[in-house]
Amino acid sequence: MPACALRHVFVYGTLRRGDVRDITRLQPAPQFIGMASVAGVLYDLGPYPGLLLGGESRVTGEVYAITTELERLLDQIEEVWPQQTGEYSKRELAVQMDEDGARTVAGPVCLVYEINASRVDGCPVIPSGDWRRRTLAS
Repeated sequence: MPACALRHVFVYGTLRRGDVRDITRLQPAPQFIGMASVAGVLYDLGPYPGLLLGGESRVTGEVYAITTELERLLDQIEEVWPQQTGEYSKRELAVQMDEDGARTVAGPVCLVYEINASRVDGCPVIPSGDWRRRTLAS
């Protein structure tokens, strides 16, 4: 598949490497680009997190180059296609990439699956913005 056909996705929860839905185990295999962050708030929904975009806080995740076939599979996992449950919406936005521990402004435009705000009512915030380092706010 030509490189121009690849898109990017930002994953922040159970799709991160080593987690229960590790994106690197999916096919066609994605290409890891690097660690990144987006402006938002991360909520703990029990077995998985939900990201609400915007605000001053940062949410940590991983960026991957993916094919359209893998994008379709991710849409099914996040239930935005073919049947929409309304839990997540697919967005596109630029991310901040990590390079040698410093944030850079330039980053690829990525697909991001954002939780529906009504689904996080009463759910605890993960103050670190990192699903892997979750400690909950009281």
